[in-house]
Formats: sequence, C-alpha cells, structure tokens
Amino acid sequence: MTIRMRAISQDAYGGPQVLKVVEVDRPAPGPGEVLVRVRAAGVNPADWKIRSGQVTRFGEPPFTLGLDVCGVVEAVGEQVTRFRPGDEVYGVTLPPRGAYAEYAVAPVGTLAAKPPSLDSVHAAALPVAALTAWQALVRTADVRAGQRVLVHAAAGGVGHLAVQIAKARGAHVIGTARTGNHAFLRELGADQLVDYTAVDFAATVTGVDVVLDTVGGDYGPRSLDTLAPGGLLVDVTGSTGSDAHRDAVRARAGERGLRFTEFGFTPSGTDLDAITALVEQGELRAAVDQVLPLEHAALAHERSETNRAKGKIVLTPQRES
Repeated sequence: MTIRMRAISQDAYGGPQVLKVVEVDRPAPGPGEVLVRVRAAGVNPADWKIRSGQVTRFGEPPFTLGLDVCGVVEAVGEQVTRFRPGDEVYGVTLPPRGAYAEYAVAPVGTLAAKPPSLDSVHAAALPVAALTAWQALVRTADVRAGQRVLVHAAAGGVGHLAVQIAKARGAHVIGTARTGNHAFLRELGADQLVDYTAVDFAATVTGVDVVLDTVGGDYGPRSLDTLAPGGLLVDVTGSTGSDAHRDAVRARAGERGLRFTEFGFTPSGTDLDAITALVEQGELRAAVDQVLPLEHAALAHERSETNRAKGKIVLTPQRES
C-alpha cells in the first residue's frame, strides 16, 4: 500500500499565497539517499526566492520547498552505511523534494548526526545559515585570531551565527543591526555594534579584514570603505543584485587593492560535523524567531520576507499520534 503524507506545494511562482497543503505519496530513498521523518524544517530567504521565481535552477513548479531539515531516519537507500533507521539527523534537502513535508529525502552526504544538546527545532534552524557562515568565514576567508570582521545584518539567520563563528575564531567582531538587537548580539559575543538606521557604517568602521555581506544592494560597494589594505569582501547574497553590479564591485575592489568574492554554500555533512562540534563546545547556538505549524508556511514566508526576523523561523509538521 502506498503511504501518503502532507506537504507544502505550489503550482506556480508567486507570493506566499501560492503555498498550499497537499497530500502526496511518501517518497522512497534511492541509492545513496536517506528518508527522514521530518520533525522540523527551517525557513531561509532562499525558500521564498525559489517560491517567487527569483531562483529557477530547481525547475518549474510544482515542487516542495525547504532546505533545512531535522528529523529521524525512517529508511535508507542502497549504499548508505553512515545512518540507520532511528538515527536523529539534521542537514540539507533540495526541491522538488524539500523539507516542508512530513517526510523528506536527502543525499546521505548532506546530513549529519543531530547535535545531542539541541532539540529538533533549534537543530533545524542551523544547516543552511550555519554552513553559509562557517564556509564563508572559515573555508573562504580563513578568519584568524586578532582579525577584524564586519558582519552585516548581524541579527539575521546567517548573521547571528557568523558573529559567533568569527568570535570562536578569535576575531574582533563588528555587526550592523538595529539598536533593539544590540543586547542580543552582545550576548553572542559581538564586540562593536552599529545601528545602520542611525549611523553610516562606512563612515565609522575602518581597518576591517573581512566583511560578510548578507544584505546586497549598496552594502557591497559601501563596505569597501571599511576594509584594510588587502581586505576581503564576501558576498553571500546569492541571487541578490545583477552580474553587472557585482562585476562593478569586483573591479572597484581590485582598483583599491582589495579582494571581492561571491559565495554560495555547499551542502556538506562533514562541515555540519564541524558545526556540531562548535555547538557542543558551547560556542554556537541558533536563535529561533518563531515556530509555526507546517500549514502556516505562507505566514512564515511573509515574516521572513520582512528581513526583521531575529534568527530563524522554523516549521513543524503536525502529525496525529
């Protein structure tokens, strides 16, 4: 008998209203894949960019969104030896079989064992944002002790994790955020905070070794003024802005002896293991802005698109016992 499940789907690109609850067949894991019974699914800006058609590399609708997943292994496909049914895992799934569902399939290489100290909601808040921050700061920028790191939108999903990761690397961390989020960011280890609504960060911050730009727009070119000679601007905004805009920023950086790179995270269970180590050492924690049931995915997207969430929004499937 085919097992059915609830999922969030869309038939066309559009606003949050295109998201709807549907009943579909539960997927089966293929070779090298894991079937996860979803306990929680994180919401990322990438989700609503895919939903709206700003990002189209996953093909045309219908599809199920959701990159962040935490849950329990239900079944494994051939060639999977790392996990077995009953294991708690977290990691990355991809449309068209995303995590906004009661069950999701993921390649085994995109998953890791759930951090023992975290519940499912907080674990689901980590994968994409933490991988983005960790890979950008550690693998790309090689942030080291004593360096100065500027994190834009420091209270956001990627930003608040980047603050902690840079601090764990021994950096002096500067963040841009509204004054109302300053106390929160100081608790996470930020050394210096700038209210971007009241002060021009480009006129007050200097001598920075690495800038992590999670905002886009004019933040990139303005951030060049904050960098020390040889400094690095890392753009993690993905589809935000045009190629011409980024080419202009790159050219301007080169003229000034600065470096610029675009960065996109790579799903990696190995890197998630490193992130888990930081969690278990007490050096990294995910802030959860709001937890909503699966059927309120549209509301979650509306909140995420305001860019005012403090940390991450998480969806939880509501299943009958």
